[in-house]
Amino acid sequence: MPLGPLRPSPLVEQATEHLRAQITGGSWPVGTKLPGETTLAASLGVGRSTVREALRALAGAGLVQARQGAGVFVIAAEPEEDWTARLRRAAVTDVYEVRISIEVEAARLAARRRTDEDLAALTAALAGRRAAADGGDAAFVDADIALHTAVVAAAHNPVLSALFTEFVPTLRKGLIDMLELLGLRSGDPNHGDESHAALVDAVARGDADAAAHTLREELERTLTRLTSL
Repeated sequence: MPLGPLRPSPLVEQATEHLRAQITGGSWPVGTKLPGETTLAASLGVGRSTVREALRALAGAGLVQARQGAGVFVIAAEPEEDWTARLRRAAVTDVYEVRISIEVEAARLAARRRTDEDLAALTAALAGRRAAADGGDAAFVDADIALHTAVVAAAHNPVLSALFTEFVPTLRKGLIDMLELLGLRSGDPNHGDESHAALVDAVARGDADAAAHTLREELERTLTRLTSL
């Protein structure tokens, strides 16, 4: 597979993809020592700094490894699966178990750290969840997730917020499926309103234990339902 010169655009990304193709396509099997930076730069028609960045990206994907004084070697034929891809494949119950750990602690922190702006956002999100009761399951789930997102945001911990954001696509699908399969809203369109109102109230009162307890009970009930599917 000839490398060929690259077009002038995001050169690092292009160089990375060209080199990745050499590895995943079998031209450079595991154990192969890659050509030197100067050779690769000449083949690709880019500078050595571009090649260096591309090799760093490939190392980050687990495809190559630099060995001191020896060069860069291929150590895998396929890139490591990233966190987002793993979440897409994970069972929603597995994700939900982790969600409980994250959100319960977030609720505890939110009760201690919430600001007036956070309380306004929580009140609006609870109202939005109630308004969504008149809509379909997807709209209701989106409103429910928006309320939980507001709770996590009130914890003022960017790592917790980032982790929760990663879970949302898997959670959304699982919750919509659950509502449709179990018909939980057929007799109660605003399913779970009482517990969510109690959660917002606990955060507003600054009662960390009550916020954590209320949310844990709510999420564990949902997990039990998901497990039964």
